[in-house]
Amino acid sequence: MNWSAIGAWGLALAVMIGAFGAHVLRGRLDDYSMSVYERAVFYHFVHALGILIVAALAATGNVPRGASEWVCRLLAIGVVLFSGSLYALALTGNKTLGAITPFGGVAFIAAWVMLAITAVRSRPPGS
Repeated sequence: MNWSAIGAWGLALAVMIGAFGAHVLRGRLDDYSMSVYERAVFYHFVHALGILIVAALAATGNVPRGASEWVCRLLAIGVVLFSGSLYALALTGNKTLGAITPFGGVAFIAAWVMLAITAVRSRPPGS
């Protein structure tokens, strides 16, 4: 997969969704729902940027491609589950959607832990 493109598209989407929230939803959502929406945008943005960074690390040979593929997949799954469920919660008020959010959080954690372990294991000799 072209994770650089996916990361860039994810960032563009995070900006668009954030702008939509700031300009269209502000005043239409209560304070709680707006804070949930803003949290979803923040995590979406940070982890889409993470996808872009991991793709760059793989392209420069600092992270093996196989590991970077899994890290990027987990980050993308995290964005869909974590941010997606929070977007839906904020827009619908359906609090049962919050039950999905932790699965996205686990995907984020697994991705970053996998990247950390891979980085330690793939250090050049003598480093």
